Amino acid sequence: MRSLKLGLAAAAAFCALSATAQADCVKVGAVGEAVTHDIAYLFATHGLANVIYGQGRIGKGPVHTKCDDGSGVTTCHSSQVACKVTTPKTCLGAWLCFPA
Repeated sequence: MRSLKLGLAAAAAFCALSATAQADCVKVGAVGEAVTHDIAYLFATHGLANVIYGQGRIGKGPVHTKCDDGSGVTTCHSSQVACKVTTPKTCLGAWLCFPA
């Protein structure tokens, strides 16, 4: 009986920790706009990585990027789920983050 109680307590603690770990994950997005498709894609994906880093998060799963070619510029939107791992970093925009 005692081992059953310990097993149930361990399972409850594991479930509580799992819920806490997943609760601080959000979907983060970034936009890149440029004259060429390749540069807009680069701006969107690298900007997303820097925004996630600046928030003290780490990306989980694939990065989703969708680009729309306009009449003079291409606009790309990138997004990824990111979870909190550290305190936020000091950043100037999406491109310049200072190490902690």
